[in-house]
Amino acid sequence: MKLGAPKKSCWVILQVLLLHFLVQSVHPQKSRNQLNITNPGQSIPGLAVQLRRVSNEKVVVDNGIIQVTFSSPQGLITGIKYNGIDNVLDDEIDDRGYWDVAWYEPEKALEIDKLEGTKFEIITQNEEQIEISFTRTWTISKRGSLVPLNVDKRYIIRTGVSGIYMYGILERLEGWPDVDMDQIRIVFKLNPKKFDFMAISDDRQRSMPSMADRDNAKILAYKEAVLLTNPKNPMFKGEVDDKYMYSMEDKDNNVHGWISSDPPVGFWMITPSDEFRLGGPIKQDLTSHAGPITLSMFTSTHYAGKEMRMDYRNGEPWKKVFGPVLAYLNSVSPKDSTLRLWRDAKRQMAEEVRSWPYDFVNSEDYPLSHQRGTIEGQFYIKDRYVSRLNIYGKFAFVGLAPVGEAGSWQTESKGYQFWTKADRKGRFIIENVRAGNYSLYAWGYGFIGDYKYEQNITITPGSQMNVGPIVYEPPRNGPTLWEIGVPDRTAGEFYIPDPYPTLMNKLYVNPLQDRFRQYGLWDRYADLYPQNDLVYTVGVSDYRRDWFFAHVTRNVGNGTYDSTTWQIIFNLNNVNRVGIYSLRIALASAADSELQVRVNNPQSEHIFTTGLIGKDNAIARHGIHGLYRLYSINVTGDLLSVGDNTIYLTQSRSIGQFQGVMYDYIRLESPFTT
Repeated sequence: MKLGAPKKSCWVILQVLLLHFLVQSVHPQKSRNQLNITNPGQSIPGLAVQLRRVSNEKVVVDNGIIQVTFSSPQGLITGIKYNGIDNVLDDEIDDRGYWDVAWYEPEKALEIDKLEGTKFEIITQNEEQIEISFTRTWTISKRGSLVPLNVDKRYIIRTGVSGIYMYGILERLEGWPDVDMDQIRIVFKLNPKKFDFMAISDDRQRSMPSMADRDNAKILAYKEAVLLTNPKNPMFKGEVDDKYMYSMEDKDNNVHGWISSDPPVGFWMITPSDEFRLGGPIKQDLTSHAGPITLSMFTSTHYAGKEMRMDYRNGEPWKKVFGPVLAYLNSVSPKDSTLRLWRDAKRQMAEEVRSWPYDFVNSEDYPLSHQRGTIEGQFYIKDRYVSRLNIYGKFAFVGLAPVGEAGSWQTESKGYQFWTKADRKGRFIIENVRAGNYSLYAWGYGFIGDYKYEQNITITPGSQMNVGPIVYEPPRNGPTLWEIGVPDRTAGEFYIPDPYPTLMNKLYVNPLQDRFRQYGLWDRYADLYPQNDLVYTVGVSDYRRDWFFAHVTRNVGNGTYDSTTWQIIFNLNNVNRVGIYSLRIALASAADSELQVRVNNPQSEHIFTTGLIGKDNAIARHGIHGLYRLYSINVTGDLLSVGDNTIYLTQSRSIGQFQGVMYDYIRLESPFTT
């Protein structure tokens, strides 16, 4: 007995230590659960997902974390109950969680269709998840009142996941009427009594004015931009608010949303893939803005204009899956910093991206991972005036998009696109590509123009393709005589003035990279050049301080504007009188503008004009770029002289203040030499 007692005592002590360890290991999991940290396809242990048809007009889905109410059969999201908030949406208005399409038949007025369903159906129902569908079938009797599309809106709620997966299948059948569609999106209007802090990136976060503040504000040059004159919170007084100030390039637009401080809750829009978006990786679009409103923008003409609209003619059929995207909610203890919500939203976004394509989507129109393919290769640049050897296409954008000409991906709006960024040695791999026929495109920092692989690419389920080394020869006829700017498809390297002190958004006072997002910068040109236009002297001037970021009209008062002519002065030690010099002008943006080029005589006939170009409106909407355009202009040697020469760039259209261009890069090349 005496020998056995110590053994029993040791066993008891061991059990106590083991129990203590188990308790400690459970606590961190509970803390994580307060943030609803889940991986796609995984879940926090909890209640099974339940679906209840409350009435013929309402469907409720509940997983024990969130409870979502849908109108039936319309498929509008009317309520989201979460963490003690009865409805995170604005229940004082009818339109609070919905899809919509901006559309019109040619030559007719713009219409908004909220894609309300006429039939409700359960697609999947088990303890792990519920997928529901709200559909509408178009008939010719609906012509003029509803966009000619068959609509299938899908919603998925999974056990243990504090969010709603959303996707839509939109289809046109052959022979249907002509139609244009400018925009497809999902809109959430949140509870204004709760959500007052917005976060769209690590350095773009702020407390926001309310919609009531905007309603009482002074409208500026266009209705979206207002000067807050009498806000409820005096900290906003004198600031400018404009939803376009919070736009973002699609490659960076993966998570954005709002935070409530009481209780501390976050509402986030997570987009795990860009495959269903349009216009490539740097297409800009809206995110979240005052309301509080959070958007998932699938298509739009923002920062592009009508060149990017989805126009269907001659009975063209079409079908596309938009999404899934995730409306994600999280919470923390009142004792914790609410900024933890943003960090967790980014973590959740990263998990969603890693899990794409999802394996729980129940639609034959959404291919799973094994039904997709992969392509890889290595991208090089060949420019003999830069290097005798091929140059690695480091950090170039390489992508698959519908078959077209070089650069056509930029305005392509109907198919799927798959983009990646090459590594330092130009190596790239594009995974999870839908089966289909594509062109392989590339472009990047430091060189002009667009690359297109000579052969079409066919992706089949499970295929793995290696195109090996591919080489792009950018436009080039001779060595560089001089250059202005950096070929990066933006005007961000040029001089961006300080905003008017009375027309500022405090979010963009300090960050240098976002100075262009301030309101009214276009009018600063007339302040800096009240009489004479910009003159740039090669070898003396510095484009970072001497080249205004936008070639705009001059405001001369009384609502009138003058066209403007910029000069580039350069010196030549010798001239090839019979040779052809090449002037490369890359534009980062154009809005109702016409750029004319003259050499050494401002009164002479122009040697080149773009004609009327551009509807991207990037100058007004605080974008540092819109659509990219490249022009190669022949300058005959007999137009040039030994000594000083001047190129005159005239933006000749001058009806309004937003007409103009933004330059990306300008280069003059001497004639070809062997």
